[in-house]
Formats: sequence, C-alpha cells, structure tokens
Amino acid sequence: MVSRVAPSFVSHALPAFREMHAPAQWQNIDFVSDLHLATNTPKTLKVFADYLEHCDADAIFILGDLFEIWVGDDARHQAFEASCAHVLGEAAARRTIAFMAGNRDFLIGADFLKACGVMALADPTVLLAYGQRVLLSHGDALCLNDVAYQQFRSVVRSAHWQDDFLSRPLSVRQRLAREMRTESQSKTPPLKTPEVVDIDTASAVRWMHECATPVLVHGHTHQPTSESMAPGFSREVLSDWDFDHSGVPRAQVLRWGKNGFTRMAPHLAVRRPPN
Repeated sequence: MVSRVAPSFVSHALPAFREMHAPAQWQNIDFVSDLHLATNTPKTLKVFADYLEHCDADAIFILGDLFEIWVGDDARHQAFEASCAHVLGEAAARRTIAFMAGNRDFLIGADFLKACGVMALADPTVLLAYGQRVLLSHGDALCLNDVAYQQFRSVVRSAHWQDDFLSRPLSVRQRLAREMRTESQSKTPPLKTPEVVDIDTASAVRWMHECATPVLVHGHTHQPTSESMAPGFSREVLSDWDFDHSGVPRAQVLRWGKNGFTRMAPHLAVRRPPN
C-alpha cells in the first residue's frame, strides 16, 4: 500500500494509547463494527441480536458505529433505542461487551453504557491477549486525507459543541439530526478516491510503532481486508453489517484466539454443542 501525506491542518500529535489486558481465561475475542442500527434496519438488528445471544466468544468488542446516529443518552428511553439497550443488556449479562465510539455514535456516554452493562473502550486502545499486542481503533481519526470530514470531526468532537448540542431538548436534537442527514443525502458527494476514504498508512504505522503493536484492527471504511501495511505491520479491517438495504447481505465477525484471526459469518460464531 502506498503511503500518503496527511493534510497540513491535521495535528500530528500522537493520541494517548490506553492498554487493556484480557483475562487469561478468555479463549476467543470477537470484533465487530459499523452496524449502523436504526429504525429502518430491523433485519440487521435481528441478526445482531441472534449473534449476541448465541455466540461462543468470551468477549465482544464493538469498534464504533453501532448506531446510525445517536443524539444523547436520554434517547435510550425511546422505543427503538430501548430495544437495542435490552439486547445489549442481555448480552452483557453473559459475557463482556465493550464499546468504542464511532463517527456516527460518538455521543454515546456513560449513562447508556452503564444502563446496558457495557464497558467503555477508548479510541485507540492496545489490547493484550495471547501473548500479543493489538491496536484497536474505529479508524476515522486516521482518515486524514478526507479533509472535509476531519474538519467536521474537529468541531463535533469538541467539548463546547457537544455541551451546546446536548443542552437542547431531545426533540430538537432529533429534528436537527434528521435535517442534517437529509441535507447530507440531498447533496451529490464529490468523487472520493480510495486514498481519501481509507486510513493514512504512514500515520497508522506511526501509531503502531509508538505503542509496539504489529496489528491494527479497525472499522469505518466498510472495506474488510487483511493486509500488510509495512514490513512488520499489518491490519485487519472490519466489515459493515447490512441485511436491509444491500442486494447481498453483508456481515462478518473477526475472531481473535491463540491461533490468530479468523473471519466468519455471524451465524457461524455460535456455541458449539457438547460432544
């Protein structure tokens, strides 16, 4: 993969790399991302709920964009959001569920996660398991060549913007979110090359070198792949999930165990019957 140069306005400061040690008894850790759950994705939610109920992993790490949009934790009492919270809560009672914010649901806060029994996961996080170190990120912070998005991200991730937005009534936030979504969909987006929508290789390798992790696991790009980024550094890109809008349903679970990474369909990541 060709290394690319980040736009000059982007800060080159390294993020804080938090570490998490997986319990020694964990045999399998699953990674998923980009489900984009919303009221118009009932099939996707059903598949996800079935997977959470029946999977045989010791932990499930959701690396961002669980929801298509999230306007604040008080929305969890709405019908759709409450059903999702119930699904997560049932799953968290059986195994560890960890959540990392994405570009769509970065306003998910401690109240929602606590209500569901879900562990908050910083972006980025270094996960230590099976004698290895793996770097986890949603991925959007590394898409440095998408200048318009990075400018938008710098605004909405600021405490000032979030405090102002969350201070508004829920109905107002929901209306503003619908209006922003409609406006975004009504515009003809400029053609974006693969280099623009993908992560910046040089910056990603710099992150990995800094925290001594040979593997990066991320989502966001909706382009699942396993590939080398540089000598000694590789990445695992997660799939998005869609059983409602695409011609061919899309969904993958990335499972990590002592023998490495395995990709599988959600219905295959299930508890095995006893011998």
